Amino acid sequence: MANTDAVNVRVFSLNCWGIRYLSKHCSQRCNMIGDMLCKEEHDIVLLQEVWSEKDYLSLKKKLATCHPHSHYFKSGVIGSGLAIFSKHRIHDTFLYRYSLNGYPYMAHHGDWFGGKAVGMAVLNIGKLTTNVYVTHLHAEYCREKDCYLPHRVVQAWELQQFIRHTSAGADVVILGGDLNMHPQDLGNRLLRAYTGLRDSYIETAKFDGCEDGMTLIADNPFISKKELCPFEKGIRIDYILFKGSSIMDIHCDSMSTTKGSVPDHPFPYSDHEALTAELRLFPHTPAETGSDGHSKDQHCAAGKGAELVDILTEARTEVKVGLHCAERKRYTAARIGVMGLALLIMELAIAAVPCLALGAEQPFPRTSFYLLAALCFAILLTTFLLYIFYTMELKSLQGAEDQMRLAIGSLQEKLRGFPLVHAHNGQRKPPEGQEPRVFDVEE
Repeated sequence: MANTDAVNVRVFSLNCWGIRYLSKHCSQRCNMIGDMLCKEEHDIVLLQEVWSEKDYLSLKKKLATCHPHSHYFKSGVIGSGLAIFSKHRIHDTFLYRYSLNGYPYMAHHGDWFGGKAVGMAVLNIGKLTTNVYVTHLHAEYCREKDCYLPHRVVQAWELQQFIRHTSAGADVVILGGDLNMHPQDLGNRLLRAYTGLRDSYIETAKFDGCEDGMTLIADNPFISKKELCPFEKGIRIDYILFKGSSIMDIHCDSMSTTKGSVPDHPFPYSDHEALTAELRLFPHTPAETGSDGHSKDQHCAAGKGAELVDILTEARTEVKVGLHCAERKRYTAARIGVMGLALLIMELAIAAVPCLALGAEQPFPRTSFYLLAALCFAILLTTFLLYIFYTMELKSLQGAEDQMRLAIGSLQEKLRGFPLVHAHNGQRKPPEGQEPRVFDVEE
């Protein structure tokens, strides 16, 4: 096809760190982001952590000329923080809220209150149906002891399921957001392997930005170096991912990130760096393959299937770890609740003494007695709510583990269907660089 058939799309993604009254210079940075987006010629803008709807409405007003179409995804107690601005008309939107998203009593982390989710918008770029997704996964607060890892793995699992099941009729798929995962983290590998999404930083022909594509850097004045430990220079946790379809190919011509400071401004746009990817869409030209090419495709598919089985098995193991942890927490909550109930019953028995024994006086001071009763009731109520929460967490983890088990079994069944006879020896060779595996479903 000629180059005139190609369509260029500029995609922008940024975690805005827009927590009003808590984030530094929040309103000023929001204005800076709006001014910058007015100057740049982006087709699609994907924003995260726009927690205040006032900030969204301010951006919407400022970008009304250059990005006339927008949508703000509402979820959770304080919102999802997700917003999309587009030059192209938005025909449909949908929000999926992740079933697991941290713990309500970890208020200083705040992820549970944010209602982490994935938002989808269906656009028409020319005659192409484009599914655009924006998401923000649970943060990683401690690399060595990451108690949220099972939650983030389940979020990645639900994200890939949502994308696969909603993008079947799309010509182009674009995902942008703060995944809070390093490139080789389990959830990231699971997402890319299952959906076929490609990383714009890896695929780009030209890159201009921070070293190694890092999006959380030590040079940013809003970042504490303790947050990056043990990564001194920074980490890459924000992404723009994409894939084409059977009729459209997609290529990343260039990608760039901001570099901490902003010219003529005393502080950067956010604690995260902004990403811009220039994508080129062009009609897919099917390659003619003979018997040798068909055989190579089969072996390539077998290798990818085996890799995916390994990733899924690793993810399932991590989910099982979360299951055991949730079971222990639920047991502890139940045990403390039973102790609180026993203490409350004991108090009620003591309170009944004056009623049963006429003339007897209350053995405890009334104020202390009421305070102790209130404490028992508070313990009972808290543990009851925690028991319900941990039960819900268990159900979500069990559901994800069951789905992964079925997926592994299905993949293994497909792998058994590949030809076992090789041209030079009697067995199918494993993919290069991998050890032979026995594909038995783990029960």
